Amino acid sequence: MVHLSEQLVIGVLGVLAATCWISSPTRAAGLPPSEDMAKARLDSSPRHAELAAVDVRGAPVRVWVVYPERKDAAPVVIVIHEIFGLTDWIRAVADQLAAEGFIAVAPDLLSGKGPAGGGTEAYPSRDDVTKAVSGLAREEAIARLNAVREWALARPAANGKSASIGFCWGGSMSFAWTVAQPGLDAAVVYYGTAPDDLSTLAAVKAPVLGLYGSSDARVDATIAATEAKMKDLGKVYEPHVFEGAGHGFLRAQDAQSGANLRATEGAWPVTIAFLRQHTAASPAHP
Repeated sequence: MVHLSEQLVIGVLGVLAATCWISSPTRAAGLPPSEDMAKARLDSSPRHAELAAVDVRGAPVRVWVVYPERKDAAPVVIVIHEIFGLTDWIRAVADQLAAEGFIAVAPDLLSGKGPAGGGTEAYPSRDDVTKAVSGLAREEAIARLNAVREWALARPAANGKSASIGFCWGGSMSFAWTVAQPGLDAAVVYYGTAPDDLSTLAAVKAPVLGLYGSSDARVDATIAATEAKMKDLGKVYEPHVFEGAGHGFLRAQDAQSGANLRATEGAWPVTIAFLRQHTAASPAHP
C-alpha cells in the first residue's frame, strides 16, 4: 500500500522528471550547444552536412556546409572559427544556423597549413592550433573568406544574400571582413574587436551586431570608441553587453555561475533576428 505522503512524493518526482524531459531538449534545440555537447548535437542532427573544397589561388580550402530544410532559396552565413580552428563546436553552430533556415558555411582557414598539408585536424594539440591561427595573415584570411563566399553564393539553394558570423578571433575577423567586403549584407561579431585603425570603418557597408560579456575587459574596452566612430560615420553598429558573462560565453555556457548561459539565451535570438532582417530575399531572389 502506498501512503498519501508517498503518493505526493512520487507525483512531485514525476512532474519534475517530465518537466526536465520536456524543457531541456526544447531549450537545447533553439540554441547552439556548449562545447561539451557539440559532438552529440552533430551526431543527432537530421540536416544534410558535407565537407567541400573551395579553390583559393590554386589551394583547396576545406569548408563544412550545412543546408537548411526548406523549399525556398536561403541566405548564406559564413561562420568564422575561433582561435581554436574548425572544431566540432563550430560545426555545431553551423548546424544550428541551418536549423534556423540559413545555408551555413564554416571554412577551415588553416587548410593546407598544418602538418602534411592538413588543416585544423592535423595539428598535434590545441596550443599548436592557436599559434597557427594567431599567425594567419589577415589579408590571406580575407582572400579565403571572399572565395568561400563567392562559392557559397553560387550554390543553387542560395538566395543571393550573405552574412558573416565570427567568434573570438573569428569575431574580430568578421568585423575586419566587413571593412574589406562590401557585398556582405550583415555581420555578427561575438566578443571580437574592430580593426585597430578605426578610420577604416568608413568602408563598412553592412550593419554590424556586436555581442559581448561584461567580464571581458580587454574586448569591452574597445566598444565605446567603436560605437562612437560607427555613429560618426553613419554606420549601423548594435553592441549588446551581457552582465556577468565572460569571453567565449556561447561556447562555455556552463561557466561564470550561470551568466554565460543567460548571455547565450539572450544573444542567440538577437543574432537570428538580426540575420533574418538583413538577409531576407529580395524580389529578384524569391
